[in-house]
Amino acid sequence: MASTASTITEIVQRVRTKYRWPPVQLNFWILIMLVGSSTIVGVFANFITVQQQLQVGVPWYFPYWITVGGISLFFLVVMLWLISQRQLLPGIVIMGSFILFVLWMVGLIVDSIQLWGPVGSVNSNCQLYVTGNSVKGPSMETLAWLQQNSICQSWTAAWSFELVGCVFLIWMMVMAYQVYSNDV
Repeated sequence: MASTASTITEIVQRVRTKYRWPPVQLNFWILIMLVGSSTIVGVFANFITVQQQLQVGVPWYFPYWITVGGISLFFLVVMLWLISQRQLLPGIVIMGSFILFVLWMVGLIVDSIQLWGPVGSVNSNCQLYVTGNSVKGPSMETLAWLQQNSICQSWTAAWSFELVGCVFLIWMMVMAYQVYSNDV
């Protein structure tokens, strides 16, 4: 009697999980992070230009923020590309947002110390020499005051965008976890 050998064929089918990102929240997050990262890069690039024109040293956190802003912009471009390919995974977003959050938080702490530190802070110098000493009229002193006022406002704007960026990065980690859990 001939024995018949039966072969078992397994068919493996790859199931692709589709993650549903809330479009309005995701687009709003990307817009604010693009604006914040670009503003920070621009402000600190301007600060470096001013420092070099004055022929004084450039503090380490100026190029740090340009680098962090550039990395943030790169991450956002990668996210946009992944969205266009319909392959934006929550794990990638959580990991990238966490890394950026740590970098942004370090910069925020340093800038907070510089802006409101105990001695010789930017804010106290701005209050003493700029805000409390308004100059008007067509003169070199007025132009100098306008430049100083612009620098003071740039510090405040950069700090504000850094704070908003940190909050938005936490928000993105929470939103990505919700997308992963299908709770959105």
